[in-house]
Amino acid sequence: MFVICVESSHQKGMGHLFRCLNLLEYLKLIHEPYLVLINNHEPSVNILTEKRIIFIIVDITDRESDWESKLIKEYQVDIWLNDRLETNIQHAINVKKNNILLVTFDDRGSGAGLSDLHFAPLHFKKTTQLKGRKVFTGIDYLILNTEIEYYKRLRSGVNNIIVSLGGSDTHGVTLKVVQILKEIGQGATVHIGPSFEHREELEKLIDENFQVIERVPSLIQLFSRYDLAVTGGGITPFEANASGLPCFVIANEPFEISNGRFLDLNGSSSFVCYHRDLNISIFTDILKSKRIDIESMSRQGLRSIPTNGVERVYRQIKYDF
Repeated sequence: MFVICVESSHQKGMGHLFRCLNLLEYLKLIHEPYLVLINNHEPSVNILTEKRIIFIIVDITDRESDWESKLIKEYQVDIWLNDRLETNIQHAINVKKNNILLVTFDDRGSGAGLSDLHFAPLHFKKTTQLKGRKVFTGIDYLILNTEIEYYKRLRSGVNNIIVSLGGSDTHGVTLKVVQILKEIGQGATVHIGPSFEHREELEKLIDENFQVIERVPSLIQLFSRYDLAVTGGGITPFEANASGLPCFVIANEPFEISNGRFLDLNGSSSFVCYHRDLNISIFTDILKSKRIDIESMSRQGLRSIPTNGVERVYRQIKYDF
């Protein structure tokens, strides 16, 4: 039995949940039993309910009751996966004392040191900063949306643009981007996530050149209609590039800066800036740059971003276990 423990919120974003959903698609495909544990975040809970995912709401801040051991024994858990950004040492102790495999993703917390396997595919600095018995880095371990294979397409020009800045867009970067696009006379489709909290400001800002979309059944399917995306620096631009959709990447958080720079150097996207530095001149300079060759960027994304990372992650987990 796999347990996947996820933290999702407006402050931390919903990327952990979306990676969990990608992993679950693979586990269901190979008939591997699972259980999702998640904090009480209404938009995330609604998504799991709509998708008929088996889950339990837990208080992941509780370090006293040892709720982990109770669930491990009740559900006969063999493998525990954390996707929470920062797990604490007491949580890791509670899991490991049950003699099961502890796996973590992109973990900066004190509990990462007790993990058996630590997957950090978007960590582009020295691996000594990462803790865990075995650490795996590099984009070969990206867990991407399995639908990408069905929607791969080479772009040759920019006929339409989509703006999609995450499930929560914590800092309201969507508003800044829309304002800039308005000023340069460029319309776009604006996709807002389930935890977006800037709806009223957005409605006042948009005009007839913008369309707002939310609650889409498949973001990858939506992306397939567009030639350029403006995204954050999480997993979204990697999925977009893998499908042939180039991106202008704006880092919503400091740790996303290295992701944007990686994709820029890769030639499949252009890194704009950290969101606090965003202004019209930076944006227009990139649009006018000779580096912007949509067909070349699209082709590079299609050939350089692997889509079978979930299989590699699963094999490492099962091999180690």
